[in-house]
Amino acid sequence: MDRYIDKFLKYLEIEKNVSQHTIINYSTDLRYFADFIQDRPVGKIEYLTLRKYLAFLREKDFARRTIARRLSALRSFFRFLHREGHIRADPTAGLFTPKQEKKLPVFLTEEKMVRLINTPEVNSLSGLRDRAIMETLYSAGMRVSELVSLDTNSIDFIGSVVKVRGKGRKERLLPIGDKALDAVKIYLTRRKSKHNQPLFLNNRGGRLTQRGVRVILNKHIKTAALQEKVSPHVLRHSFATHLLDRGADLRSVQELLGHASLSTTQIYTHLTTQRLKDVYDKAHPRA
Repeated sequence: MDRYIDKFLKYLEIEKNVSQHTIINYSTDLRYFADFIQDRPVGKIEYLTLRKYLAFLREKDFARRTIARRLSALRSFFRFLHREGHIRADPTAGLFTPKQEKKLPVFLTEEKMVRLINTPEVNSLSGLRDRAIMETLYSAGMRVSELVSLDTNSIDFIGSVVKVRGKGRKERLLPIGDKALDAVKIYLTRRKSKHNQPLFLNNRGGRLTQRGVRVILNKHIKTAALQEKVSPHVLRHSFATHLLDRGADLRSVQELLGHASLSTTQIYTHLTTQRLKDVYDKAHPRA
């Protein structure tokens, strides 16, 4: 099983050009399944084997989203094996994905977003960096993985755009607002940065990591006394929600977020609709 998993992961990396993050997730999910089937040969895995595996995951109280993801990994894996002639039939054919509960993304109101961004002290280099980080995340709606991979030459200050590398290593240009550009300029000027360095540095002078961004954000959330559980992704959710609230069309928001499918972006329309319902329930005399 391990040999086939390694082949599949190599195929994803070389031919499909998927991100390292995705490869790690596939590897984790497939090796968990390999532990479940133990020494059973790949060719002996049947539909019933997979049904037992799904029952095992439910017994272990895995979230529906996790089960769906692990099933998706198995589907891709067995389709690859079938296409390459390693197995006679795809055992995942006819296997249904568990229905997932729909969770609306957490977001901050515009007022809370401004309060959070204004929390860092601007009389220190770290404070200037932290404000520039939050301004950039909120202004461009990028993922935290995209933020930490930015270099100083990723931003076009004249054209007001930033080049990011998203999922599947696909590059796209995102508009970035004046407030974010000003915050980044002030930070870089104070830092005396050189051309083509990492855009955001940690306190040791190395490239800031995703975990580092989360630590920074958690510190300022406490200072701002926000009750919401806020992650870097919440700034992305807030970006999308505020755009739709102010009249942006769904297709444009899809492109800005870098979603491959419009259905992924549509979760935000549920969110804005729910807000309208809440306003209606509070305001209408016969609601």
